Amino acid sequence: MQTIENFNFAGKKAFVRVDFNVPLDDNFNITDDTRIRAALPTLKKILSDGGSIIIGSHLGRPEGASDKFSLKHILPKVSELLGVDVQFASDCIGEEAKAKAAALQPGEALMLENLRFYAEEEGKPRGLAKDVSEDEKKAAKKKVKESQKSFTKTLASYADVYVNDAFGTAHRAHASTALIADYFDADHKLFGFLMKNEVNAIEKVMKDSQRPFTAIMGGSKVSSKIEIIENLLSKVDNLIITGGMTYTFTKALGGEIGNSICEDDKLNLALELLQKAEANKVNLVLAIDAKIADSFSNDANTKYVDVNKIPDGWEGLDIGPKTEALYAEIIGKSKTILWNGPTGVFEFENFTHGSRAVAEAIVAATKNGAYSLVGGGDSVACINKFGLADKVSYVSTGGGALLEAIEGKTLPGIAAIQG
Repeated sequence: MQTIENFNFAGKKAFVRVDFNVPLDDNFNITDDTRIRAALPTLKKILSDGGSIIIGSHLGRPEGASDKFSLKHILPKVSELLGVDVQFASDCIGEEAKAKAAALQPGEALMLENLRFYAEEEGKPRGLAKDVSEDEKKAAKKKVKESQKSFTKTLASYADVYVNDAFGTAHRAHASTALIADYFDADHKLFGFLMKNEVNAIEKVMKDSQRPFTAIMGGSKVSSKIEIIENLLSKVDNLIITGGMTYTFTKALGGEIGNSICEDDKLNLALELLQKAEANKVNLVLAIDAKIADSFSNDANTKYVDVNKIPDGWEGLDIGPKTEALYAEIIGKSKTILWNGPTGVFEFENFTHGSRAVAEAIVAATKNGAYSLVGGGDSVACINKFGLADKVSYVSTGGGALLEAIEGKTLPGIAAIQG
């Protein structure tokens, strides 16, 4: 497999799948251009070599063509950041797109309209009535799958090279993220710089970790992280369970959690995970104290109590100082660190302290030589909020893709190129 560094794009047209699914305000202004900036090194490398680029992306979850989700809204920002007047095709497989792709000259760029305006991109039928029969569902799915081949082939026909730089969609077996790779030989399908960095970061943590390896898993529900936790129990030395999940484990162990969030139907599962951790000789760490509130509000009355002695009418919204110290001690001794999920309701300023303490402990460990990977939407939001993103080893751009990789799943977007 070729790497993007060693490939000379001179005279070549490259179809580059990026993840420009950026947030827009009501006036279609981009409120966070991180994803666009992340793809710039790849796009600029191709142009500087003397190649041309056809940019493909999705925006939002449209159910067909929609002005609201048109990529034309982000075209000026892409042109500004790339330093090239990016052309635009108001369709992705229409005659305009074909003509503009064919006419591209070295150093030029073309952005196609939202790929998800077509059901063929995702390969799933749309607009089916709720009372449709199973046979009709199968027929609709078959029809989309058949037309998906033509859709994919058309996209591939624009270019000499396929470059995937959209890690955020790598867990989707969509036309432009995986299927298109079949139309290019091994030397002409590549990871972009962002994708390569993401793959390397995951492999460094999950396959080449230095010991001790500590994973910090937050989130509100055990059920949403079960596969991740189970996979990590065969990989890590320390597993810190934090966030809302804390209270399901605490209640399972007989603790009093007041009005704290809890999955009552997952208490036995929590106990099973504790047993698996013990069997695997993994140090599974839970909070020992909590910052509790008398309502779910930034302005609520608060106090610190033992995590298993939360009174009725109160709920845990963050970890307490004893837990902060415990987590920091474990993190400080670690050589590999994975952080996914805050310790509390960090959106409320009065409940950010625990997440900040974890972030600062990770930064200190990184400074002392540990490798740290931060990923998952809320963790990234945390590290950015605290201004510490540049002080950890790697911040992943992928939410679902990263989580599935941690679960041990094969990501279609990666397998399509790696083989």
